[in-house]
Amino acid sequence: MTVTWETMRSFASDESVTRQRLSPGLARRIFRYARPYSRDIIPFLGLVAFAAVLGIVNPLLFKAIIDDGIVPQDMGVVVWLAVAVAGVALLEAATSLMQRWYSARLGEGLIYDLRSEVFDHVQRMPVAFFVRAQTGALVSRLNNDVIGAQRALTSTLSSVVSNVLSLVLVLATMFTLSWQITLIALAMLPLFLLPVRWIGRRLQRVTREQMKVDAEMSSLMTERFGVAGAMLAKLYGRADEESERFSRRAARVRDMGVVSAMYSRVFFVALTLLASLATAVVYGLGGGLVLTGAFELGTLVALATLLSRLYGPLTALSNVHVDVMTALVSFDRVFEVLDLRPMIQEKPDAKPLPAGAADVEFDAVSFRYPASSEVSLASLESVARQDNAPAHDVLHDISFRAAPGQTIALVGHSGAGKTTITNLAGRLYDADSGAVRIGGVDVRDATLASLYSTVGVVTQDSHLFHDSIRANLTFARPDATDEELTEALRTAQLGHLVASLPDGLDTVVGDRGYRLSGGEKQRLAIARLLLKAPPIVVLDEATAHLDSESEAAVQQALKTALSGRTALVIAHRLATIREADRILVVSGGRIAEEGTHAELLARGGLYTELYRTQFAQQDDADEAA
Repeated sequence: MTVTWETMRSFASDESVTRQRLSPGLARRIFRYARPYSRDIIPFLGLVAFAAVLGIVNPLLFKAIIDDGIVPQDMGVVVWLAVAVAGVALLEAATSLMQRWYSARLGEGLIYDLRSEVFDHVQRMPVAFFVRAQTGALVSRLNNDVIGAQRALTSTLSSVVSNVLSLVLVLATMFTLSWQITLIALAMLPLFLLPVRWIGRRLQRVTREQMKVDAEMSSLMTERFGVAGAMLAKLYGRADEESERFSRRAARVRDMGVVSAMYSRVFFVALTLLASLATAVVYGLGGGLVLTGAFELGTLVALATLLSRLYGPLTALSNVHVDVMTALVSFDRVFEVLDLRPMIQEKPDAKPLPAGAADVEFDAVSFRYPASSEVSLASLESVARQDNAPAHDVLHDISFRAAPGQTIALVGHSGAGKTTITNLAGRLYDADSGAVRIGGVDVRDATLASLYSTVGVVTQDSHLFHDSIRANLTFARPDATDEELTEALRTAQLGHLVASLPDGLDTVVGDRGYRLSGGEKQRLAIARLLLKAPPIVVLDEATAHLDSESEAAVQQALKTALSGRTALVIAHRLATIREADRILVVSGGRIAEEGTHAELLARGGLYTELYRTQFAQQDDADEAA
């Protein structure tokens, strides 16, 4: 008896999926994805059916060789039928190759379509989505669930069609040859299914536990192999403890692997043993019938051969509902992500911002951060539980205007709402009431492409891709020449450093730019901003956490970057604040005070308090210098 991996995988599948509730209309959506491949699906199923037919040809040829060739000692018949057996074998091989080719086209095409659509959709999700969603869960949707969905059109579909056809053809042929032997074979079916189901349930439990411990080990490696995680372990001297923790998890993976391997082997051994016993029974009873002249020897051989092709399909079909539901649940999990509508969307009638638009206006803007249920899925968060706490406004009636070329400094205590204001300017979030306008146009009415080309942002922890300096810079302008890249680096006070590197612009900056210092990362981010050349710049504490020398270099680069541009600057340096055209003091989500440095000090209000607690020492240091 041939025990295929598909049969094995069927019993390793988790039966808990059959209890899950699927979305209505799921089948119609799956059909929509399968429709472009209809020209491949039809010949694919045709080949599957043809392979099932070929499965019963050989046993009948064996019968003919014995009854019509060997027994009557007709050499010509033996030779020609042997050639026919060889021809069927070649035909089976060609059919198998063609079937695999169509299966690969279907499967890989579907994977490509789903992955591309999910990636594109996730790229368009707002920042609030990424704040809540767990990266590993998203990657799993693009890998495990997409592959699981693909099986619905390849492995599961072909397995069901092939097994059903094989079962019908084999049973019909066996009944034609000998209804007595066929009934005995069917009567022995419980001897196959009961132990297979018993082992299958345990294999499912072991497989589920194995997936869990694998995920735990992978999660630990992902966290500890990152630069930040590795650095933290070294700084606290926890390398030995971390190795021990990993060893414990790896040991669980090892032990579960051994248990899984043994259950799998018992599964195969049990099926093979029972199939051998059934064959022995058939030969024993059939041999007696041959001796009594009930039927011929070739019929007995054909029945024994067909028997080996009976229990495999029966065993696989007994658990087919789990395979089908597993594939459908995978589709459902992929569609769950695709059905999550982005909160930030471009209107159908959106128009580009006016050319050269450089003024920013906040008009009575209020804002609250969206709840988890509005932007994410519980299954994508690190803890699969929605945060149902009522949301409250973090900005209240914010109104101000930054004229073209003006620098507006935002100051205030941590959590006052400064970063939220800058996020609204770049439309990372949308205001709940009021309006944010650029060039007199509500950002919600503008095309996203024109908005993103108008507003440039440098944060206190600028992200760099694990790629070359050139690739990180051309992310802002893919068509930039080497001369333009070099000029941007020079203006950002980074030209000499890059020129001194052996690989120059092709130097790889490392994971998140960790091969560069904090000041070098910021200056590279500023060079990227200069290549983009936006008329409006947002700086979110771009010089925070830098030493004095790095900060001086970054400040010089920023001065060039801000020249002639409108700027919203979250500032913690007094020098930056003093140079601002206007200072907004943010407190409790409101603009508490507004004016120049001298005007605000003269009022003796909140700014004066901030000056005494945060800026006075900087002032003394500047005077001493």
